[in-house]
Amino acid sequence: MRVEAAVRAGAELGEGPTWDPDGERLIWVDILGGRVHGYRPGDGRRSVRVVEQHVGAAKPRAGGGLVLNLRDGVFALDDGPDRGDLRPLHHDPVPGRRGNDAAVAPDGSLWAGTMRYDEGEGGGTLVRVAPDGSSRTVLSRVTVSNGLGWSPEGDRMYYIDTPTRRVDVFDFTPDGDVRDRRPLVHTGERDGFPDGMTVDADGCLWVAFWEGGAVRRYTPEGRLDRTLRMPVSRPTACAFGGPGLRDLYVTCARVGLGPHDEPLAGSLLVIPDIGQGLPQPAFAG
Repeated sequence: MRVEAAVRAGAELGEGPTWDPDGERLIWVDILGGRVHGYRPGDGRRSVRVVEQHVGAAKPRAGGGLVLNLRDGVFALDDGPDRGDLRPLHHDPVPGRRGNDAAVAPDGSLWAGTMRYDEGEGGGTLVRVAPDGSSRTVLSRVTVSNGLGWSPEGDRMYYIDTPTRRVDVFDFTPDGDVRDRRPLVHTGERDGFPDGMTVDADGCLWVAFWEGGAVRRYTPEGRLDRTLRMPVSRPTACAFGGPGLRDLYVTCARVGLGPHDEPLAGSLLVIPDIGQGLPQPAFAG
């Protein structure tokens, strides 16, 4: 295993890597910097788009453009002549709160989490935004809504509320609902905090551990079967990308570190040919 720097970026709070197959690029964000990054591993091209608010996640839309989980809610960012204009889909500004991690479900809906800036207990939510633009709160009184993922069959949803130090699992129904929440993985204090995650073609969960300096792989039964040590202490999330979805991209953060600490902190990291990812759906709205 080797860890490489795909993009040396110095992001304050890098997050949310997502492979965009149409653009053959890896999309990720710097939450506190208000930046949406793009990186094409085929030719090394990079792009950076600055948005008006802190941005927790950016995902491709089926009709083009992106859907963003921002401080004040979920917004569409269109391509074309009006590129750069934000269109609200779920406008829900709450003082002291911002959007955090988000993911697209197998049915094309966006599941967007929130958290308080002070990480106040129970101050966050998890909201489902349907392709028709309707939205509903699925979970309330979460603290730091973070990693999301679905089983290859689409019948299970995995979810992380970071301070609980757990990965939970729900049954996911064909109509896009969840039920029967139960713990799948309990992590220890020495592991750090579970943050963002992805699911591979074997149904295993790859979880980034904030202040744990590692990405850990768990079987669908919740058993730890692999630990990948990172050259940074604060990895935040991971996603498969590149040709054949064989490369694992990992975002990480510089926030809270000194200027000479951890030279690769805030970069987009990549571990080539480490596993087999699943194609991720675009937001259907």
